Amino acid sequence: MALTLATVSGCYSGLDRMPDAAAQDDDDGASQQLPPRAPAANLAAISGLRRLSAREYDATVRDLLGEPGGAALLLPEDIRTPYDNDYTTQVASQALIEGADVLAADITGRLIDDPARLAEVVGCTPTGPGDAECLREFIERFGRKALRRPLTEPETDEYMLAMDHAIESGEFSTAVDTVLRSMLQDVEFLYRVELGTEVEDEPGLFELNDWEIATRLSYLLWGSTPDDWLLAKAAAGQLHTRDEIRATAEAMLDDERTLALVERFHAMWMGYETLPFGGALADAMRTETRALFQRVLFDEDRPWQDLFRMEQTYVGDTLAEHYGLPLPGSAEPTWVDYGESGRQGLLSQGSFLSVGGKFNDTSPIVRGLMIRTRLFCEPYPTPPPGVSVDEEPTEGVCKVDRYAAHRSGSCAGCHDLLDPVGFGLEAYDLQGRFRSHELDDPETPDDESQCEIEGQGSLMLANGDSLGFSGPGELSDRLLDAGQLNRCAITQLVRFSVGRFELDPTDRDLVNGMTEALGGGDFHFDTLVLDLVSSEAFRYRREEVQ
Repeated sequence: MALTLATVSGCYSGLDRMPDAAAQDDDDGASQQLPPRAPAANLAAISGLRRLSAREYDATVRDLLGEPGGAALLLPEDIRTPYDNDYTTQVASQALIEGADVLAADITGRLIDDPARLAEVVGCTPTGPGDAECLREFIERFGRKALRRPLTEPETDEYMLAMDHAIESGEFSTAVDTVLRSMLQDVEFLYRVELGTEVEDEPGLFELNDWEIATRLSYLLWGSTPDDWLLAKAAAGQLHTRDEIRATAEAMLDDERTLALVERFHAMWMGYETLPFGGALADAMRTETRALFQRVLFDEDRPWQDLFRMEQTYVGDTLAEHYGLPLPGSAEPTWVDYGESGRQGLLSQGSFLSVGGKFNDTSPIVRGLMIRTRLFCEPYPTPPPGVSVDEEPTEGVCKVDRYAAHRSGSCAGCHDLLDPVGFGLEAYDLQGRFRSHELDDPETPDDESQCEIEGQGSLMLANGDSLGFSGPGELSDRLLDAGQLNRCAITQLVRFSVGRFELDPTDRDLVNGMTEALGGGDFHFDTLVLDLVSSEAFRYRREEVQ
């Protein structure tokens, strides 16, 4: 209530703090108390004002009120970069203000019409429309959860003005409706506001308080607001040290919300968040992919790299037949061996293979670009002026001939790195089916279905080596052999954590340090997450220099 949406900007200033004392010898050898230099000074990320994504908004409303909010229909679209929480793309607008208002009215209206859920949310039984004690109790308890910090007394008093509406209408629920509508439009509900306290002798560096740490943890690991358990830790001051934060995060990883968040993080990272087809087939593929994450990362606590090595997949008869695998003999999915199919791990699943389509078919360029930018974290320039990416190559019948023109002249440098990767996956269509020949294009006079697909590809490395492969199984092995996946996984997790795709030198220092500590071998994803949240960087924010 104290802030106005129309005045929101990307970054903000913090507050002053009293310095902690640390002993340091003076010139006479005596000990004097001086503030320490924060070890996070060279690692803390710039922290912008981050609006809840539609998914975060809905999850937050669900955890607060028992039902999701439907934010995707009314709030501004979350631009993927590839993540939906990039604050640099978020702009305060009239559409946001109006959408938040309509959402708040709809959400509270449905709650008021549901007496059982309303009673649970209010948490006390009012003696009548003028029960100020019950209303104050509700405001303080719900406000702490919704704004992710305790309300100040003036804030509580301001919300208590809703009592006038209840007395006037003769219904206690009118006051609840007024409070909820207001809180659901508060900037500190819609945005993750981090202030912290400024570190002495470190201009622009702010140490976060326990409430802000709880919020960081909750949205990173659960994609939603802190629950009562986590808020209680913040209230008790138990989220202040690295060990406390790490132990808390370790407990949070056991929550089922973490599985959903981790799987969705990978889906956004690798581009298969939204499948280009629907129906039972898409549902089966989503089930297949989630089962892989559940088994590898949670049930069996395998190395993260086993997502790419797994020699089984979770399918029923319909999806097994679709892939050309042995039928398990059941409509219900079960684990089936890939055998000699050439498939292996996540890259063999239809969800992943659905990425990279163009001109109603697979695109070797788009698939190659996706592998190199998403899994190697390599930047690529935009095409030169005069080159249209929306025109399909037409010189030649078979795809390998049509795309050969790209690998000459000024375009060769990039396409020599991209196209061979995509062609190595060409034997698998956009629904993950194996094919031996190209798809015929009915709009051309030629019959492309006569073009046999070799399916041979190569992965060029920075040192000039070229690793040959055929199909997603061998590509998975080559990606692991190349030794760049670990650094890219860390880079992507840091991007998601700070809510910003473009990393600055300080962010890259954090990535470098984590990469060095992690090494080039296998790692467990929970260890990577725990190392991030227990780093000094996680406890601080750095102010952007305007």
